[in-house]
Amino acid sequence: MTTDKKKFNILLGCTGSVATIKLPVLIQTLQERQSTEELQFDIKVILTESAKHFVDIEKISPDTPILTDTDEWNAWKGRGDPVLHIDLTKWADVFVIAPLGANSLAKIAQGLCDNLLLCTARAWNLNKPIFFCPAMNTFMWEHPVTREHVAKLSQWGYREIPCVSKTLMCGDTGNGAMAEVETIVRHIVEYFRSQNKDRI
Repeated sequence: MTTDKKKFNILLGCTGSVATIKLPVLIQTLQERQSTEELQFDIKVILTESAKHFVDIEKISPDTPILTDTDEWNAWKGRGDPVLHIDLTKWADVFVIAPLGANSLAKIAQGLCDNLLLCTARAWNLNKPIFFCPAMNTFMWEHPVTREHVAKLSQWGYREIPCVSKTLMCGDTGNGAMAEVETIVRHIVEYFRSQNKDRI
């Protein structure tokens, strides 16, 4: 038996939902779980331009790379230069989009890819897991088109971490809130445990 920790690369993506305020807690919780699991995580984050509005970057360790559309464009100047969204799909063992708001959900379901996060999702190797955590107002969540979009992603092999019912930031009470951080972390850790079981 070995106690060596296997390193896994986690790519976190945040879209334009107020639930993005939980990103620092999500990162911190993942980092804390390393001390109780035979696992080691490297974490990178993609923020859409809208997501940047909701997150306090100062609360995130400078050791955690925060990537945006600007990084995508700055990385490429000509033929042979890195293509960031492709490099990220090769680097990451898992992609977790938390939160996935209604607009980005619709874009992914339609195959659109007009920012770094969506390009990464479009290029993702579906032999590796991609988790998505819907987050939106109850009226948006209950719209019929939302069910169609979630179903399409699930058909492709995306793994939904279902939203929950609570009082939302807007003051409404109902379904549509992003899953709790502990729930998201549990899904990630359980996946990596299954990959790491022969090493523990």
